[in-house]
Amino acid sequence: MWTPILTIPEMITDLGQKIRVRRVLLGLTQADAAERSGVSYRTWRRMEQNGQASIEDLAKAAIALRCEDGLAKLFPAPAAASMDELLQHQRVAAKVKRRLRAPSRK
Repeated sequence: MWTPILTIPEMITDLGQKIRVRRVLLGLTQADAAERSGVSYRTWRRMEQNGQASIEDLAKAAIALRCEDGLAKLFPAPAAASMDELLQHQRVAAKVKRRLRAPSRK
């Protein structure tokens, strides 16, 4: 099936609409969803109306709407074309994880 390529503004607007539909299907008002997520009501409205939100607010919304598993799947590792490439991907991923866990030296 052919999927049209969306512009960034179209993607953001579409995401806001999906948030709204999910919220409504769960029987939540915007105020309920905002309170449940810890996002301000104004931010929640803006997120639904035009898709504007920080990554943190989007994550909070996903948790409040029980979609957090989808966030984990957003940026999968690219498929490796060979065993050597797979091993390289694993080394890079391990290095990034170590850096994220290391305390900052300030």
